[in-house]
Amino acid sequence: MENVKKEKNELWEWIKALLIAFGIAVLIRYFLFTPIVVDGDSMMPTLEDGDRMIVNKIGYTLGDPKRFDIVVFHAPEGKDYIKRVIGLPGDHIEYKDDQLYINGKPYEEPYLEQYKSELTEGTLTQDFTLQDVEPTIEVIPEGYVFVMGDNRRYSKDSRHIGIVSEEKIIGSTSVVFWPFDEIKIVK
Repeated sequence: MENVKKEKNELWEWIKALLIAFGIAVLIRYFLFTPIVVDGDSMMPTLEDGDRMIVNKIGYTLGDPKRFDIVVFHAPEGKDYIKRVIGLPGDHIEYKDDQLYINGKPYEEPYLEQYKSELTEGTLTQDFTLQDVEPTIEVIPEGYVFVMGDNRRYSKDSRHIGIVSEEKIIGSTSVVFWPFDEIKIVK
């Protein structure tokens, strides 16, 4: 009789431990971090199709996106996109002769150097201004960002879908955890 009570008590303790572990996993997955798979070549060479990354969901709950962060957001087509933040609220964006200008000041993009060195002709980023993309605005309004993929020639980004509401951003990402032999932190 005592053995039966002991076994039931032990079984109940195991069930409680598993429920607590499952609850913690759900909390982490839905509120703190979530995995994402890079789908497509729009972030090449920084990220490759099939890379698996961890998205930090709490970073923008506590702060705002920063220039050149890699973010995941809900795109208009109902898909999640992964792109790099180029423009912040109050910024005027322009590309001329493959050079990024923010508020008239040139900015370096070191994450594009490898790609630019491999070009045999033309520019990586076609010339444009913010007004070419969003004719009714001169600067990015509060609560929005301008995003672009690193593979500028083959990226569907703010040049096509417009500026992105910060409310649509799921979080930032910088850790590739799969494939195992390519684990890295990207910038």
